[in-house]
Amino acid sequence: MKTRTIEPESFEFYFSKLDTLVCVENRSNQVLIRATKATFSEAHKACFIRELAAEGFIPNDYQWFNEHSSYSVEPGVRWLVDRSWCKLSPVATARARQFMVRALVGGVLLWLLLMASLFLRSAQHGLSIPQHQVSLSAHHG
Repeated sequence: MKTRTIEPESFEFYFSKLDTLVCVENRSNQVLIRATKATFSEAHKACFIRELAAEGFIPNDYQWFNEHSSYSVEPGVRWLVDRSWCKLSPVATARARQFMVRALVGGVLLWLLLMASLFLRSAQHGLSIPQHQVSLSAHHG
């Protein structure tokens, strides 16, 4: 009989005003909240936990979480400032690389086209004798 380990259910949130990414892991015995920056006040943390419970992301018991209780004492919630969980998707990396290669190749080709047209225009301008010089040389000759 094989034993399956169950991965914790996780959700990611982005707070644009704080420029902070948050990962909430709902584990069997605790809720682990990882933030990329220490931008949350104690009141904001409690509010966020209550909202997570109200929306069904974590157990409903946390809806009555009190901001005056200490997070180090609270057995079910652990709040960390940790960026180790943020990983770039290989698909996103490949798309970004493909976009940048296309943009650089396009930019180089456009630059070459502009340089070629500039040199061709200056070469044409240098070979032709302006009309006012032709009329002056006809009168002197």
